[in-house]
Amino acid sequence: MWSMNPIRLLKGSFRHGVHPEGHKEQTADLPIQRVPFGSRYVMPLGQHIGAPAKPVVNVGQRLHRGQLIAEPGAFVSTCLHSPVTGRVVSIGPQRHIDGTFTRAIEIEADPFATQQLAPSPGLDWRSLDMVEFIDQVQQAGIVGMGGAAFPAHVKYSIPEGQQIAELLVNGAECEPYLTNDHRLMMERPGALLQGVGILLEKLGAKRATIGVEANKQEAIDILNDHLGPDQPIRVISLPVKYPQGAEKMLIKAVYGKEVPAGQLPRDIGVAVNNVGTVVAIADWFESRMPLIERVVTVSGPGAAYPANLIVPLGTPVREVLRFCGGLRPETREVVMGGPMMGSPIASLDVPVMKGTSGILAFTDSETARPREYPCIRCGRCLEACPYFLNPSRLARLARARMFTEMKAYRVTDCVECGSCTFACPSGIPIVQLIRAAKDNLAHEPRDQGAE
Repeated sequence: MWSMNPIRLLKGSFRHGVHPEGHKEQTADLPIQRVPFGSRYVMPLGQHIGAPAKPVVNVGQRLHRGQLIAEPGAFVSTCLHSPVTGRVVSIGPQRHIDGTFTRAIEIEADPFATQQLAPSPGLDWRSLDMVEFIDQVQQAGIVGMGGAAFPAHVKYSIPEGQQIAELLVNGAECEPYLTNDHRLMMERPGALLQGVGILLEKLGAKRATIGVEANKQEAIDILNDHLGPDQPIRVISLPVKYPQGAEKMLIKAVYGKEVPAGQLPRDIGVAVNNVGTVVAIADWFESRMPLIERVVTVSGPGAAYPANLIVPLGTPVREVLRFCGGLRPETREVVMGGPMMGSPIASLDVPVMKGTSGILAFTDSETARPREYPCIRCGRCLEACPYFLNPSRLARLARARMFTEMKAYRVTDCVECGSCTFACPSGIPIVQLIRAAKDNLAHEPRDQGAE
């Protein structure tokens, strides 16, 4: 039973984790730029965790920027809006980042349109009850923008009998290379704090804490400069460690509280949101701008000109890289997201999506797979795992295709952060084996005994 006692702020850290090189110096000081509008945009219907959205437009239909193009397919789903003024040219299979095909809406931009969002008065969010507020967040298409893309409105749907005491804003950005949240905190502190204020009031939380890793001191200073003396918002500096941005790890680092396995942050009275998500909340309620663009970090040794960019959703990765001078000849792999939890893309024609935090280009030296040796039972993967799992055992079971047996060792608690693989001196691809096993479990037949 959750206690109503206030959670004590510890400003510490969580146990285990790893310390990869940050590689943030390439883009940390680069202001956010806007990518020019292109000619083709692809909006996959499944850009978020949950049910895919359902199209509400037809081929040939004219669209204006910000117009609704797909409605939620279920409660755990969200809306899609057109990133540009243009015309629907197809609704059908398009290439996904993993090489498969997924249903998407393809839009041809109007070359003569200004691509300005039509001016609209903000919403009076104070007058909305909680059901109306949740519906508005879903209509805005807002998801967790740290990479998970979990529909934000679902987080705000607090079960009866529970109460949120603390709002925790995730500004850790612990993945190497990524600096998009860093730049948002520096360049749009007012919008961030406005979003925090909205969520504080609507969730009924008493306080908000913005947790930022110590390698972003300039962002911490700017946020503190914008805080008024009476605001129930505090900014704290956290030790630099991966995966500090995982919400359960962040809660442990900030409050010293653990979220039990199988439970959610709300079960201990905490709501966690990424910096980008909170800014998107402010944009919707202050100017009615839905989630149709996001900040993306382009970086890595293979990127000709690293940058932090505002990119309309649906923009092909190829066009983003072209704006940054293209790829260096020695590039061997392009990853969408961060290097620890991101995914290599199968084609440069895949689009930027709601959860795309980075586009990273790597050369042979970063992508070469180390020679694999037998496990020496050193225990380093256990020391690295922030969820206190036994990654080496899970990897052995995965290799033996003993997927069902892995459930007894809490494989579903693994968030695939990659700390185990990073720490392994034998070069064993532990997280890749676990990821493949979880995918197999997710697709195994259910109710096998049913007729």
